[in-house]
Amino acid sequence: MRALLDDGLDELAAKTYQGFPQRMATTAIVAALASNLLAWQACALFLLAQSISEGVCLLASRRQFLGFKASPRQRLLQLSTVGFGCISWMTLGALLWSSGTAAGAVTGMTLWLSVIFFAQSHAYQSPLGFVVGGALPGAGILIWCLAFAPNPLNMPKFPVFGLMIMSLAFASDAVVRTLAARRKFEDAVARLRTSEVHYRVLADNITDVIALNDLDGRRLYLSPSIERAMGYSVEELFSTQNYTFLHPDDAAWVPGELDAMVQRGGEMTLQYRIVHKDGHSVWVETNFGLIQVGDATQIISVSRLIDARKALETELVEARRRAEDAAAAKSDFLANMTHELRTPLNAIVGFSGILRRSPRLEAEDAHHAALIHDASTTLLELVNSVLDFSRLEAGAVEVEARPFDPETPLRAIAELMAEQARAKGLTLAVETRGEVAPLLGDASRIRQVLLNFVSNAIKFTAEGGVTLTLLQQEADNDCGRMRVEVADTGIGVTPQQIEQLFERFTQADASVSRQYGGTGLGLAICKRTVELMGGTIGANSAPGQGSTFWFELVLPRTDVLEDETEAELETLDLEEPLRLLVVEDVAVNRELIAALLRPFDVAIETAENGEQALAKVQDQAFDLVLMDVQMPVMDGLTATRAIRALDLPHLKGLPIIAMTANVLPDQVQKCLDAGMDDHLGKPIEPARLLAVLSEWPNRAAETPVT
Repeated sequence: MRALLDDGLDELAAKTYQGFPQRMATTAIVAALASNLLAWQACALFLLAQSISEGVCLLASRRQFLGFKASPRQRLLQLSTVGFGCISWMTLGALLWSSGTAAGAVTGMTLWLSVIFFAQSHAYQSPLGFVVGGALPGAGILIWCLAFAPNPLNMPKFPVFGLMIMSLAFASDAVVRTLAARRKFEDAVARLRTSEVHYRVLADNITDVIALNDLDGRRLYLSPSIERAMGYSVEELFSTQNYTFLHPDDAAWVPGELDAMVQRGGEMTLQYRIVHKDGHSVWVETNFGLIQVGDATQIISVSRLIDARKALETELVEARRRAEDAAAAKSDFLANMTHELRTPLNAIVGFSGILRRSPRLEAEDAHHAALIHDASTTLLELVNSVLDFSRLEAGAVEVEARPFDPETPLRAIAELMAEQARAKGLTLAVETRGEVAPLLGDASRIRQVLLNFVSNAIKFTAEGGVTLTLLQQEADNDCGRMRVEVADTGIGVTPQQIEQLFERFTQADASVSRQYGGTGLGLAICKRTVELMGGTIGANSAPGQGSTFWFELVLPRTDVLEDETEAELETLDLEEPLRLLVVEDVAVNRELIAALLRPFDVAIETAENGEQALAKVQDQAFDLVLMDVQMPVMDGLTATRAIRALDLPHLKGLPIIAMTANVLPDQVQKCLDAGMDDHLGKPIEPARLLAVLSEWPNRAAETPVT
């Protein structure tokens, strides 16, 4: 309460200080006019008393006018001068009322009303000012005039003073309403100023550029941040039309986009360049929108600099290009290395396989030949592992979905690895749990994973055995959950080592590769293969207590089961002698094909490049062509296209089989796209070669020549 009173007194003092000139001028005029009705001495005394009171009031209220807090003594002195001044005015009015003339009475009442309304409307402009300077003195003089003042004219007091009381009441009500309205107005102004300050702070410090334009391109508002963005001041830009500083390349299309937005409505975001005051161009991103101001439609925009983002985008594009170039170089390198490695391996694996079965070799020589064959097969497995891993990483491996018996892959791998297990004195068992039902999946990929698991288990187990366990359970959506475990009694690994086993080129420790061999790619390939089929893979192990490697797959159930057994051909199924053209630039490979087919009724003609092959197929009739791809003079793809373009009856339906070390999926597809009928990869598997030679001539014979 005390604080409110002090604030009210300070407000009264400040308003009183402001009204000093008007009050002194009014005092002098009233004193001069009153001297015509009263003794001049009384008017002079009134003027002197008012001058002293106003002077003291001026000194007492100066501190509050300047915005400082005053002492209680200063506030009391200033309030006393206000009250004294009002009393002197009312005293002058009372003297005029008692002068005994009609003019004096009228002037006195008018002066009394004037003091009240002057205090109300101008002099103090505060509730306390009106009470002290108008209401209290007015009420006091009314009481004095009604009760004690002489009435020389014998005027009826009731109607006169009744109307004066009503005037005081109206004035008081007007003061209350006026002060309330003024307080609301001042609060609104204060809020407006505060809001303006806040918006000004935001506009002056925001990094984005806010702009307002009319539909004709005239600028209506620009935030000061434009200077940091473009280098131009707001004043410089207001003297130019919109679009003036657009980059020439963007000036051709940005205005059209804005016109289209105005026609369709809504919002729009554009990225474009503007020319900085320094002359260089900067990238900006602007959000445009339409707003309605009265009857006018205007365009509001918020722009921000995106040079850093554009630079990052450019770096990312360049990095992506470099990555794609590196990937392409990697693919080219992989393709070339695969071809170069497989080409000599074709001869090594092929001839060592023929040599170890020769009856003319002594036992020791046959053993040496078998060692060569095993070593070359191991090297081929390494090449295949690198190739498989690269294909998996590149996403070039597709999963088949064919019906299979989940137990069949386990039995097949167990049978395949049984000899190795027996050679080390290990047991190799297969167990099943639950009801085994046919599923839809890629059995060949499952066998690949199982082969790696079982091979590792046998490799790292010195005594005991290896157990393959199949557990099948029902899963949601008519699927079956297939869990396969390969448990061994081998050396085991630590939990920390298990976390790294499924990473590429990783083994349990450095000594493993020296003692047991291997590249560290097998489990990485298994992991990616299982994940490609939507499954999970893992291992449990402890040093000296063996290991259990497992994987789980959820596959659709099926009632149809295909016979997956494929008999390995050991002879050719031919109705008549086969006329074969072998197109191969490497002599040892031509000799290998001849050696593999020597026991069979096959007449072999050879060509060293595609050009020779093209000439021979025109002069002679062949039942089948084995076509290498990478050859000098003319490659196999070009030669195949040329053969297919020949319009000769005996070439219609001629089977052309790619015989190449190019075994990547895209390489195989290129062979088929060139017009080849099938693909035979190097190193050549004798069974696969015999299957191709048995199938395609018969298929060609069944195809009618048109």
